[in-house]
Amino acid sequence: MADLGEYKNILCEQADGWLTIWFNRPDNRNALSTEMIKDISDVLNTVKEDRDVRGITMRGKGGIFCAGGDLKSFKASMTGGASKEDIMATSRTAADFFHLINTMPQVVIMVIEGAAMAGGLGMACTADVVIAAPDVRFSLTEAMLGITPAQISPYVMQKFGYAVARRLMLTAAQFDGAEGEKLGLVDFLASGEENLSRTEWQIKRQVLKCAPGAVAATKHLTLSAHKLPREEMVEFAASDFADCLLGDEGREGISSFIEKRKPEWFVDLDRK
Repeated sequence: MADLGEYKNILCEQADGWLTIWFNRPDNRNALSTEMIKDISDVLNTVKEDRDVRGITMRGKGGIFCAGGDLKSFKASMTGGASKEDIMATSRTAADFFHLINTMPQVVIMVIEGAAMAGGLGMACTADVVIAAPDVRFSLTEAMLGITPAQISPYVMQKFGYAVARRLMLTAAQFDGAEGEKLGLVDFLASGEENLSRTEWQIKRQVLKCAPGAVAATKHLTLSAHKLPREEMVEFAASDFADCLLGDEGREGISSFIEKRKPEWFVDLDRK
C-alpha cells in the first residue's frame, strides 16, 4: 500500500488492505476548509489506482463527522475582496472533490457521528455505504445562510431522489439517523463506538471477499448505467463483462469456485 505521509487536517490509517481517513479538525467541527479538501483529495488521488487498497472509510474525530463548508473562509472571501471568478474557482474545486469521492474505484464507507451538515451531508451522499448513529443530525442548511447547495446538489438528488432532495434543499429540514435510514441515506444504524466499528468491520469483511478489479468495474458500471442510452449500455456492459471474465480475476474467481478454495484476493478478517 502507498506511503501517504502526514497531513495537517487529516489522519490516515492503513491495515488489511483498508484505508481509513479521519477528518482531524474537531476544533472547527471538521469543516471542509480548502486545506482539508486538498489533503483528502491528495490521499484519494494517490490510492485511486492502487488495487492493494480495497476500501476506504471516512469519518470524523471528536465525535462529529463534518459541519459542512468552512464559514470563516466564506466570510474571508466576502470581506477580502474576492471576485466572482475567485469564488467560482473555489466552487469548481469543491465539485472536483465530490466527484472524486463519488467515482473512487474502491468501496467508500462513511461512518457518521454527531452531525453531517450542508457539505458534510453532501459528502455522505457520495458514499457507497453509510453507517450512522441514530441521534446524528443531518441538514442541508445552505438556504438558511442565503446560499445554495451548489456542487453537492447532484449527489443529494442521486441519493434521495428528486422529490425528497428538492424538499430537503428548499426547507433546510433537520433529521436524525433513524429518519435518514427511512429516506435511504443511511444503510446501517449503530449506537456507540463499539457498534459503529463492529458494523464497519462486517462490511469490510464482505468487501474483502470480492475481487478489487471487479469491484472497480462494477462501480464504473453502476455510475454509467443511468447515463447511457440502452444500446450503448448493452455494448458497454457486454464489453466490460467479457474483459472481466477473460481477465486474471475472472479466471481466478471461476477456478477457485470450481476447485472449492478461496481466491487469491480473499482477506479473512476472522483470522486476524
